[in-house]
Amino acid sequence: MRIVSGKHKRRIITPPKNLPVRPTTDMAKESLFNILNNYIEFSGKNILDLFAGTGNISYEFISRGADSVTSVDKDFGCVKFIKETAAKLLMDNLKVIKLDAFRFLNNTKNKYDIIFADPPYKLESIGELADTIIERGLLKESGWMIIEHPKEIDFSNNKYFYEHRNYGSVNFTLFNIT
Repeated sequence: MRIVSGKHKRRIITPPKNLPVRPTTDMAKESLFNILNNYIEFSGKNILDLFAGTGNISYEFISRGADSVTSVDKDFGCVKFIKETAAKLLMDNLKVIKLDAFRFLNNTKNKYDIIFADPPYKLESIGELADTIIERGLLKESGWMIIEHPKEIDFSNNKYFYEHRNYGSVNFTLFNIT
């Protein structure tokens, strides 16, 4: 796994093999960020990374100039790895929280410019994720939400659906709150 662009471009991140994760592939991540670059200036943005896993996406946002990133994961090993990696890369603006993502969503009072979520593909409530975030008002005006999901999930009927992209087994749906 590598950081694709920005201040930490080409940095290789090697997570332990025993983490319960399915990291977003470098190709899919690069394609996603190429799309996002057309819509978003990352500088000054406050970002939430749900089901953060290895922190792959969090590092990319920080490297590209995000003001702050909050990474949420319930696995102790993932949280520990993200904290260690952020320290090595001197990413002081990366906050890591060990908590179930839905519990975090139901308790946070913060609003974000961008929310990225990469839940386990077998998660039964994956289809409810977008609605939970929108109903709780967790995105700022003109905010973006990106959900990585299996091909069987279709968010196109959501009021804030913007577009869907497919990269092999990786699917991203983008939402824009306008």
